[in-house]
Amino acid sequence: MSSSTSNHFFFFSVLFLFLLFDSVYSQQTGSDLDIEQECSGKWIHIRKLPSRFNLDLLLNCSDYPLYEDFCPYLANHGLGHKTHNRSHSWFRTDPYMLELIFHRRILEYPCLTSNPIQANAIYLPYYAAIDAFRYFYGADYNSSSEHGLHLYNFLQQDNSYIWNRNFGHDHFLIMARPAWDFSQPLGNDPPLWGTSFLQVPEFYNVTALTLEARPWPWQEQAIPYPTSFHPPSIALLENWIQRVRRGHRTTFMLFAGGGGLGSSPNIRRSIRDECENTTSVSNRFIASSFTDVCRIVDCSNDVCEHDPYRYMKPMLHASFCLQPPGDTPTRRSTFDAILAGCIPVFFEESSSQTQFGWHLPEDQYEEFSVFIPKEEVVSKGLKIIDILLGIPKAQVRRMREKVIELMPRVVYRRHGGSMEWRGVKDAFDLAVEGTIDRIQSRVTTRNSS
Repeated sequence: MSSSTSNHFFFFSVLFLFLLFDSVYSQQTGSDLDIEQECSGKWIHIRKLPSRFNLDLLLNCSDYPLYEDFCPYLANHGLGHKTHNRSHSWFRTDPYMLELIFHRRILEYPCLTSNPIQANAIYLPYYAAIDAFRYFYGADYNSSSEHGLHLYNFLQQDNSYIWNRNFGHDHFLIMARPAWDFSQPLGNDPPLWGTSFLQVPEFYNVTALTLEARPWPWQEQAIPYPTSFHPPSIALLENWIQRVRRGHRTTFMLFAGGGGLGSSPNIRRSIRDECENTTSVSNRFIASSFTDVCRIVDCSNDVCEHDPYRYMKPMLHASFCLQPPGDTPTRRSTFDAILAGCIPVFFEESSSQTQFGWHLPEDQYEEFSVFIPKEEVVSKGLKIIDILLGIPKAQVRRMREKVIELMPRVVYRRHGGSMEWRGVKDAFDLAVEGTIDRIQSRVTTRNSS
């Protein structure tokens, strides 16, 4: 495809998105008695924002020289291009496109209302992480403390009663990056990395769904990173689950990622050292069941980022998948591992257990994962393989079944076919359900005080 053809295709794709997103605002849901009963307490109003807050931002997808061109990942409403032409479920998904994926999916939500007074929650279709690129990599670097103020000014000027009714407590948005990227203290001079969106008092009441939450702010909630698997039907999801369940695990433990190559001690360095120096003694203990004691899938320089074949096939053959923290505690790889039926091994509680409670219940972590404090490995020489070998085989089988049971909860299915999925909750459904529950709790508390 020539550059000119590609640009035209991209332009018409964005135009289609504009027409699709704009059409929902003319819908009036809730006239049918059955829908009224089904949607009681679940109504969502999509706040109509000018296109400068969402679709116009997509037109700048190649404007950041210090960041890669993310235009290819906008295809299929943020799922990216298919991994191959005949694929129905696998895409080259960039996790930072979650705002676009979520926006497309919420248009299919069965309990939408055009009446904001009727709504139990109000969704702001603002692409906060995409807009943040100009503060991270663009000309507005020195103005990063102003991120979000233009949105707040609009909310105050346009039908301000919608915001003022609950002073933002009933509003929510998606921020497809770790919350730390939006947590630069106000007034930093010179500015540090990130923007100050979540530090702006005007947004303290808004619920922010992020890829990683900080430990203390009540308004933040982490939701799963998008994987590359987006099945359009329950049948294709079930087919994948059966493939995972039948898979032959030939690798005992696996690490897919980069880092750990320097001389300074850290958990990734310890994992690489242990994997590369696995002794023949360890091998004898597990040689009857596994051909590889430990395997590293090197994803340095982001070579795995949009190529799921590089890591999903090895994960399908691994029993345990190591999930060390990187620049921040959480990893997309955690959800890739669950998708592959590979038992995740965490080294920080903040890598998952305190993050994704709506999707991975905090009181069930021992049923599907292993926790090894990184300090024990890095500073005290504890061997990861010794801990994992100490888990009885029957318990490993139960843990894997629990991982497979959780799989639908961390998958963002492909848009379309919503009626078929009404009995199965995916990552989007659980995020919406958790958001409404949190908002109703906050609004009730506020109104009773």
